[in-house]
Amino acid sequence: MNVGRFGDDAVIRRVASEGLLLAGGGRATLLQIAHPAVARGVFEHSTFAERPLDRLRATLTYVYAVLFGTEAEAATVSRAVHALHSRVTGPGYRANDPDLQVWVNATLYDTAILIYERAFGPLRPAEAADCYEQYGVLATAIGCPPGAWPASRTAFRRYYDDTLARLRVGDEARQIATALLRPRDLPVALRPAMPVLRFVTVGLLPAAIRAGYGYTWTAGHQRRLDRAAALTAAVYPRLPSRLRVLPRDLYLHDLRRRLGRRRHPLAANG
Repeated sequence: MNVGRFGDDAVIRRVASEGLLLAGGGRATLLQIAHPAVARGVFEHSTFAERPLDRLRATLTYVYAVLFGTEAEAATVSRAVHALHSRVTGPGYRANDPDLQVWVNATLYDTAILIYERAFGPLRPAEAADCYEQYGVLATAIGCPPGAWPASRTAFRRYYDDTLARLRVGDEARQIATALLRPRDLPVALRPAMPVLRFVTVGLLPAAIRAGYGYTWTAGHQRRLDRAAALTAAVYPRLPSRLRVLPRDLYLHDLRRRLGRRRHPLAANG
């Protein structure tokens, strides 16, 4: 049987399966593009302004495939991402640069832990260490050398804080952020959610990065966010598990449908 890279009892599976983590998608993206090399690559090699949700969809498909898919599914998606990144090059940036891969993965890990622990409480120390180590696979699966991922949570915190302190949000990042948070052609069904998404995304950003994007944030905003977080922590963990993991299941279903069509081209006409 072709099993996945982690067993069902792996901490990373418990954390990453929670649909609530999607609330941090905007935060992770804005942290990624706060790095000027990442912003330049996205700005010059994507249709972000026309289809702002595509990057989030691609990222989630990759994460779910690697963490919850079979070995074959994980390998297929990882190869596709690596091949796509190999074409994203330009003056001063290369998407397959291990430094950029580590930074992108760092934003995914930091955001996931932030959202998860606000809802469920802190992981136990041993679980937190295991989860951190396991998150490294999201970088190494697309070719990042294993030694590039900081060796421990302590080393990660030093790396993360040092990187944040050196980032300067540029014009390209601000244009991408506007396309993400104020999209021009958003489906009607998603429009009511955008004010909430903008509020949560801005509120969860580190203060210096938030200021770099030019967003205002007051004490009143923070109180509203804190109340929303407290309500989420009281309600969300009590929802049925099948509902909480529904986004993961839908993404995996969509991935397997598309992979099936690739293996059986006539299926698309049947």
